[in-house]
Amino acid sequence: MLSERNFARQIDLTSLQLFVAVCELGSIGRAAEREFIAASAISKRLSDLESALGTTLLHRHARGVRLTPAGEGLLHHARTVLFGLEKMQIELAEYADGVRGHVRVHASISAIVQFLPEDLGAFARQHPQIKIDLEEHLSPEVLRAVKEGATDLGLCNGAMGTVGLQSLPYRRDSLALVVPRGHPLASGGPAPFEATLPFDHVGLHANSSIHLATHQAATQAGTTVRVRIRVTGLDAMCRMIANGLGVGVMPERAFQLLSTGDALQAVPLTDPWAQRQLVLVARDFSSLPASARLLVDHLSAADVRQAA
Repeated sequence: MLSERNFARQIDLTSLQLFVAVCELGSIGRAAEREFIAASAISKRLSDLESALGTTLLHRHARGVRLTPAGEGLLHHARTVLFGLEKMQIELAEYADGVRGHVRVHASISAIVQFLPEDLGAFARQHPQIKIDLEEHLSPEVLRAVKEGATDLGLCNGAMGTVGLQSLPYRRDSLALVVPRGHPLASGGPAPFEATLPFDHVGLHANSSIHLATHQAATQAGTTVRVRIRVTGLDAMCRMIANGLGVGVMPERAFQLLSTGDALQAVPLTDPWAQRQLVLVARDFSSLPASARLLVDHLSAADVRQAA
């Protein structure tokens, strides 16, 4: 068994980078082409890595490589180490340019459209020297990015589950059915989602939290959602509905912000799952850099402000 000091000396960063490249591409040859290094040199480094760790990391076969359980574990830790180094390099470079912090945020479209412009704008005015990189992703992808260390913070639908992560409440929203004016469901007040199932739907991406919730509700009702077309954004959904391609489910506040004119109407949904809690997620809030903790404090206070 290697001591901690000897272990650190034998595991070099170049070998970790090459190991990750091989895992991502599934082949030593393809990794060699991408990294501009001889395949034999990569193979030697991987063998040395296995010797240092005392275990097999990859099963080599004619079509490429396959990770062993130990290799899966190392891949997770190697990505974390390399991401940390990349983040360190970026942050230190920004300190030299006068920036006092850098926070990476992945968020769902619902959080971005409804709340983050105002919340991040207020934070930026209070902390102009903290840089925020924001990327839009589906809620499951947000959770995966946080778990893998690809982002500091995530904002997503709390109903997706946050096993293995820490979470804090951010904002609450309500889902509504968007229909054209004059639609049979437009004049009857709030409606259960089941009442929408006889009609064509304009749906979101198949892995979005709204898609998963509506299809689960349809399954419980013993039927399926009649999806006529899928779109990747809420603004596109509104345009499709306005042009007669179906009805759609989206956050009510997002509809209020995106809708123009009188062509569409939002009908509140009465189903319990239509009332949602958006959450902040991180692997460990206490271990975040000071700049990220400032953003967490600011965004988590939004839940208190909304309740008031």
